[in-house]
Amino acid sequence: MKSAKGIENLAFVPSSPDILRRLSASPSQIEVSAFSSDPQKENSQPQELQKPQEPQKSPEPSLPSAPPNVSVEQLRSLSLSEFEEGPCGWRNFHPQCLQRFNTPRGFLLHYCLLAVTQGIVVNGLVNISISTIEKRYEMKSSLTGLISSSYDISFCLLSLFVSFFGERGHKPRWLAFAAFMIGLGALVFSLPQFFSGKYKLGSLFEDTCVTASNSTSCTSSTSSLSNYLYVFILGQLLLGAGGTPLYTLGTAFLDDSVPTHKSSLYIGTGYAMSILGPAVGYVLGGQLLTMYIDVAVGESTDVTEDDPRWLGAWWIGFLLSWIFAWSLIIPFSCFPKHLPGTAEIQAGKTSQAHQSNGNADAKFGKSIKDFPAALKNLMKNAVFMCLVLSTSSEALITTGFATFLPKFIENQFGLTSSFAATLGGAVLIPGAALGQILGGFLVSKFKMTCKNAMKFALFTSGVAFTLSFVFIYANCENEPFAGVSESYNGTGELGSLIAPCNANCNCLRSYYYPVCGDGVQYFSPCFAGCSNPVSHRKPKVYYNCSCIERKTEITSTAETLGFEAKAGKCETHCANLPIFLCIFFIIIIFTFMAGTPITVSILRCVNHRQRSLALGIQFMFLRLLGTIPGPIIFGFTIDSTCILWDINDCGIKGACWIYDNIKMAHMLVAISKW
Repeated sequence: MKSAKGIENLAFVPSSPDILRRLSASPSQIEVSAFSSDPQKENSQPQELQKPQEPQKSPEPSLPSAPPNVSVEQLRSLSLSEFEEGPCGWRNFHPQCLQRFNTPRGFLLHYCLLAVTQGIVVNGLVNISISTIEKRYEMKSSLTGLISSSYDISFCLLSLFVSFFGERGHKPRWLAFAAFMIGLGALVFSLPQFFSGKYKLGSLFEDTCVTASNSTSCTSSTSSLSNYLYVFILGQLLLGAGGTPLYTLGTAFLDDSVPTHKSSLYIGTGYAMSILGPAVGYVLGGQLLTMYIDVAVGESTDVTEDDPRWLGAWWIGFLLSWIFAWSLIIPFSCFPKHLPGTAEIQAGKTSQAHQSNGNADAKFGKSIKDFPAALKNLMKNAVFMCLVLSTSSEALITTGFATFLPKFIENQFGLTSSFAATLGGAVLIPGAALGQILGGFLVSKFKMTCKNAMKFALFTSGVAFTLSFVFIYANCENEPFAGVSESYNGTGELGSLIAPCNANCNCLRSYYYPVCGDGVQYFSPCFAGCSNPVSHRKPKVYYNCSCIERKTEITSTAETLGFEAKAGKCETHCANLPIFLCIFFIIIIFTFMAGTPITVSILRCVNHRQRSLALGIQFMFLRLLGTIPGPIIFGFTIDSTCILWDINDCGIKGACWIYDNIKMAHMLVAISKW
């Protein structure tokens, strides 16, 4: 009788469930303390009963005892009333065919479907459509960046309140509300397509060296199309409102419904599905962008995808996601407040790390007045706050790398942006999903305690940290670039794209279309002095290029025409790409293996009544300190390695075209170690 497990976890818990947890932890103790009607008997055993309660001595109210002459079965029935278990259905309508889904696995299935849908829209379709939205609605990158951040802003504002009030509410119905908001957000995000009219093609830009044909004047104009920015922001805010219950209340409901040793496997599976969502979104969005933007109104054009004026049907994926998300409203609404068997499962769970300061009223948490006290209680939990800060710092690094991984691969290894994005997604998304599932499986397989789960997360993060030095060794030097690192056949100056061979071409620095000639890369066919293209060849080729040294042997066949440059970057001689991808895949696995153990540790180290709020606080800090500043910090870091900027005719600096590869690799390693 020298230990009384479960007594520590008392804060904000009704007395009846608390007594039940004491019963499951130490039945003999309950029999002595709760059912002994003789006061002298209670006082005759002070050594055994008073020792465990010595740490509880404080001004706080003492733990209430159960009423005398109450049986164990009656005590258990008191706690069962807290968990409103029931059949699957609505009111008095409970079809037998639905009862097969009234299990943790049935709920997990629908949870995964909603998580995939949310991932498709927020991290898939939105990201892949941003560049198209910029062109169609004439927005700057800073404005589209605000669109991307609106989701996180909404999540941060709502996560605390939703998780606090939703903890005592009907969690499956909260997820039905989440499905409604995710669908509504996807629908609103697609609305500008139907109110902005048909897309009008501009004139084709001539990319070759033609005297005085490409000159432009510095003009600034505003378009009413940019006002659709507010519609996109509204859509993102609605999506954020839908994502909040999904990752706070949904995770807590899964933990409610399964035993402790299975919780990590269920949570890991749900998180893995949320990671697979962006993969589906990128594939779906990529295929839809091959369709012309106004395909819905029967508009067709002779313009192909290779034309810079081409815009794809970015909006179709959002409509499909809207329909699918709303189809999940009915399944979630039919689940009971608690799945059958929840009370029995909760009776066997105890807090492994939480230290309480006293007992609280059973009605705690139902009023907004209790909100500050609940926040204060969690903020004073040192274990919880350490876990929250660790996930936030991890999120800062992972989101930064995830955002700029395609750019890193593109510049380091000389690949096209589309192929670099494909490689990045092929490594990042499967690795993250595998890491989440593997981490949850191992915690469940070895039935790790809260302490062991935290040790496991620390180990996996340490392995990922050590392997991240691959960025220093698996990098490539810049290929020769005319006017930047290589002169124009001995003419011109480094740092200037203009040389005597292209001085009369009136080339524009705002039109970046790299070509490769004689092993040297040029900013565009115009800067290479090319005057004649061969458009039917793939890739497009150019000849009569005044800046490219003519080869000694030139074929005279009509098919080749002795071309001197071809569209695209020069092939890199660096062979480090396979090594980089393999090691980075391992880094991603170990990084995300820590995700599920940390989530499980958070659920175990806080009071049972405050798990949803704890997850809300975690996600708020994760976004405020991680996902929101992460891309910004990485963006500034990568921009500091730029050696060739896009400068328009008005002298305004735009995007970066060329980076210092070695410096970029070293800066990324430095920021990840910081």
